Amino acid sequence: MILVTTETISGKELETLEMVKGNTIQTRNVGRDITQGFKHLVGGELKAYTEMMNEARALATKRMVEEAEKLGADAVVCVRYASAEVMAGAAEIMAYGTAVKFK
Repeated sequence: MILVTTETISGKELETLEMVKGNTIQTRNVGRDITQGFKHLVGGELKAYTEMMNEARALATKRMVEEAEKLGADAVVCVRYASAEVMAGAAEIMAYGTAVKFK
């Protein structure tokens, strides 16, 4: 499956299928919160949260691709990511784009 952030794929004529998406909601671990809280005091990267967000993006992307595959898509164009806090300590990551077939 080809994933691109552009509207086109060089050399390919595309047939638009429909928008596809994948999402996940992740919560913070209390133990991580405590250790990352200490890190917040001295500054620097919060590596546990970076890892959590990377895993969440990968899962959201996987779910988006699965939805595109069900439609018989060859690619997803205009891929975007969005995040939002849905409640204290929980964030949603969404991946979305337009599923297309090659003509």
